[in-house]
Amino acid sequence: MFEGLKNKTWFKFIGNKYVLILLFFSIWLLFLDNYSYLEHRVLDKQINELEENKKYYQEEISKDKENIKLLKNPDFIEKYAREKYFMKKDSEDIYIIEFEGDTIKKP
Repeated sequence: MFEGLKNKTWFKFIGNKYVLILLFFSIWLLFLDNYSYLEHRVLDKQINELEENKKYYQEEISKDKENIKLLKNPDFIEKYAREKYFMKKDSEDIYIIEFEGDTIKKP
């Protein structure tokens, strides 16, 4: 049955024990090992996501630093407290007007 195949050069090449061992270890390293190529692709994707998160948070930190610098000014503190926390002076009344498109509906 295999006598016709034994004379073929490609069968001799694949049938070589060193080629079989190399093929086995290649498949092992690519797919089955803990440090396989597929595992590296997943880890690289996670690294890219974490780097994007890092970039986002660094931008947020820089915005917060600018806000902190502005909050050292007493006039800006009053403006910030009025806009964000709806604080008022004793002699004032605050009216909050909400339009339909401004609020986010909660599910």
